[in-house]
Amino acid sequence: MAQIIIDGDACPVTNSVIELTKGTSIFVTVVRSFSHFSTTIQPDHVNIIYVDDGPDAVDYKIVKLVQPNDIVITQDYGLASLLLNKAKLVMHHKGFIYNQHNINTLLEQRHASAQFRKSGGRTKGPSAFTSEDVALFEQRFLSIINESSLFTEE
Repeated sequence: MAQIIIDGDACPVTNSVIELTKGTSIFVTVVRSFSHFSTTIQPDHVNIIYVDDGPDAVDYKIVKLVQPNDIVITQDYGLASLLLNKAKLVMHHKGFIYNQHNINTLLEQRHASAQFRKSGGRTKGPSAFTSEDVALFEQRFLSIINESSLFTEE
């Protein structure tokens, strides 16, 4: 059965996904490192998986978990690039879908910024995540799950 997998360490839309999937047959798995441990009780359709705090531990776990019909939500371009041929869909928390056309540009921009910082330059971080960003994500996420035959009862 298809599920939503969230790269949950710094995902600002985790609560939105959990809320929007309540009362559906959609199962949500959130993968987090132990440094983000929470005792908050989750609804029955949500599973939280904790992994070591090591670098990329969450990413490795997601790569192991993902199945061909899953939808993954991550802001990590590297992880997204690994999942494009493995998951049904890979989505950013700003609402855009990663694909073969945009992933190389995103990775190249990330690399260029890293090289610039290594040489002593300073780059701006991402803009603040706003309520408008949440609304846009929720609209696009609902559209995807409503149009997807993956989540309908058969």
